[in-house]
Amino acid sequence: MANVTVIGSQWGDEGKGKIVDWLASRADAVVRFQGGHNAGHTLVVGNETYKLSLLPSGIVTGTLSIIGNGVVLDPWALRDEITKLRGQGVEIHPDNFAIADNCALILPFHRDLDALRETAAGAGKIGTTGRGIGPAYEDKVGRRAIRVCDLAHLDHLEPQIDRLTAHHDALRAGFGEPPIDRERLKTDLAEIADYVLEYAQPVWKRLKKVRKAGARILFEGAQGVLLDIDHGTYPFVTSSNTVSGTAAAGSGLGPSAVGFVLGIAKAYTTRVGSGPFPTELEDETGQRLGERGHEFGTVTGRKRRCGWFDAVLVRQSCAVSGVTGIALTKLDVLDGFEKVRICTGYRLRGKILDYFPSHAADQAAVEPIYEEMDGWSESTAGARSYADLPAQAIKYIQRVQELIETPIALVSTSPEREDTILIRDPFSD
Repeated sequence: MANVTVIGSQWGDEGKGKIVDWLASRADAVVRFQGGHNAGHTLVVGNETYKLSLLPSGIVTGTLSIIGNGVVLDPWALRDEITKLRGQGVEIHPDNFAIADNCALILPFHRDLDALRETAAGAGKIGTTGRGIGPAYEDKVGRRAIRVCDLAHLDHLEPQIDRLTAHHDALRAGFGEPPIDRERLKTDLAEIADYVLEYAQPVWKRLKKVRKAGARILFEGAQGVLLDIDHGTYPFVTSSNTVSGTAAAGSGLGPSAVGFVLGIAKAYTTRVGSGPFPTELEDETGQRLGERGHEFGTVTGRKRRCGWFDAVLVRQSCAVSGVTGIALTKLDVLDGFEKVRICTGYRLRGKILDYFPSHAADQAAVEPIYEEMDGWSESTAGARSYADLPAQAIKYIQRVQELIETPIALVSTSPEREDTILIRDPFSD
């Protein structure tokens, strides 16, 4: 049996939560390998809805759930999310949940800096969630981060706090803010330390044992490939690598563990926050997509921008992330459209492009080239086999598959776990 790595193939919000939950019910372990609590997954299981930002989706089914070293961890957000889920009847304990002891921490001053920068940027805002993810990754790369393992050695933190304050106090002064309160920071860390350390361990070692036993591992990505720090729409991106290859580095397992790479893509396109969006529809059609798809961010509640499916972007995401198969979600949102469109290329200053350029000015200037198809009036909601789909919806799926040069592995037709058309089982490869 193969391991499976799930990633978003657009700008995130593709419905990964439902797919990961569906796969997690058949996995032996689920691993988050990058990002922070800026990611949002909504799971609908029966009559219960769970909203996760940090915990792996497998926790809802009691599957071993692991936060890998590639994640930046806000310990207070972790405590709040665990408390909320326990209130919904979810059991969380060291037997089914673990945190990499080499995770870097998100601290209160990271959130402060995030907000200060966004406010000062004015029209140049990136559109972050303001949760401190970027500044925490900066400190990790700058070799001044406080990590989970440091919570067991609070009496020896002074040299690290010296490095942190030397950097951050200068930045804060530039914004007219007072220096970091060192004593308050140490008090805050002391209060949360035991809570986090209960779950902390070298998870690479635990995962090695799980893999050796022949267990199926599901790697759960956050955000989407188009928000990747290298391959996304820079600078309107997140602060980590979101491509499938990060599953290896962000979990402590080697590249051979990544397995089947399942890319998630909506049957149309959405984006939250600032940045280029070639197929964006600022009209009644875009509004209709947003209303039918309930397009509001799980984490921020922000309204998502909506547009037609962009095959160029998804094809590029599949290429740079080695996608084996695509899970096409929210097909039912397109029900009732007389015509549907797919972007097949771009025009840029008189040239035709079959890829998305790297420079921000070029990204903002491209004009989509559309292919138009007949829509379908019948409902696809709740379909569980191709036989349940209208003929025109099947043609749309097949055309998407041709244009992105990647096979469709499954189709999701509602938020419900079982409303899924399985074409190729990722776990059976």
